[in-house]
Amino acid sequence: MDQADLIVRPAPGCGAYVEGLDVLNATDAQIDALRDTVFQRGVAFLHGPVLAPEEQIAFARRIAPIVVNRYFPKAERYPEIAKVEKTEAQVTNIGGGWHTDHSYDAAPAMGSVLLAVETPPSGGDTLFADMYAAYDALSDGLKATLATLKAHHASAHVFGEGSAYAHTDRAELSGHKEIPDAIHPVVITHPGSGRKALYVNPAFTTGIVGWTRDESMALLGYLYAHAVKPEFVVRYSWRPGSMAIWDNRCTWHSAMNDYQGHRRLMHRITLDGVPLDA
Repeated sequence: MDQADLIVRPAPGCGAYVEGLDVLNATDAQIDALRDTVFQRGVAFLHGPVLAPEEQIAFARRIAPIVVNRYFPKAERYPEIAKVEKTEAQVTNIGGGWHTDHSYDAAPAMGSVLLAVETPPSGGDTLFADMYAAYDALSDGLKATLATLKAHHASAHVFGEGSAYAHTDRAELSGHKEIPDAIHPVVITHPGSGRKALYVNPAFTTGIVGWTRDESMALLGYLYAHAVKPEFVVRYSWRPGSMAIWDNRCTWHSAMNDYQGHRRLMHRITLDGVPLDA
């Protein structure tokens, strides 16, 4: 379909490929169409030149306000840009495993603008999963149950003292003092599209409010397995200049760690969000 002279092609499973966008000279109508594509499809994929930091920041600001990531290392002179980097010598990557960024915040980040700066010869793809489709495929009975539930989301076990990263060769990502947690509905109404989406994730959701851990893990485990069925997932291959703009409220993502011995550098800008309602 064409939107403001953009070509938007739905991707199999999740997201859409966007063509015809000059990000440095995009019109307001094109930015609006791009934002709507992200809201409706969960993630927009673009290929273009490697943007200078100033260019990526200016482009991201046209989509939504920027929030500075509290955990990742920053690009030199540009705190708005988080460096998602893995060197030739490192074993652990950033963002491996299914997750939704910032679900532990009271107002979770809307999304991210991720730019590939340096990519390995092969590997390093990112998987995205559609939480609209995952919710839609549930039975009416389970939907009714989930509508009554809220879940607890936390960051301490990933980024705090003695957290998951502390036991890897990426210990610099652990030990943070600011480790927020939050409670959100298990099913949210997306503030941009008005559609229902499943809003729990394996990395940061720690339990169902009012349920025991065993009860929580039984339900969450089922939802986690359901949400990554092949029909809900797309695998995106990067090259320098590739960009993905995703919405955390209706997608999960997972960075593949299959390029040992090679460097991968991505520049990520986080887009500010709002509190979520059921």
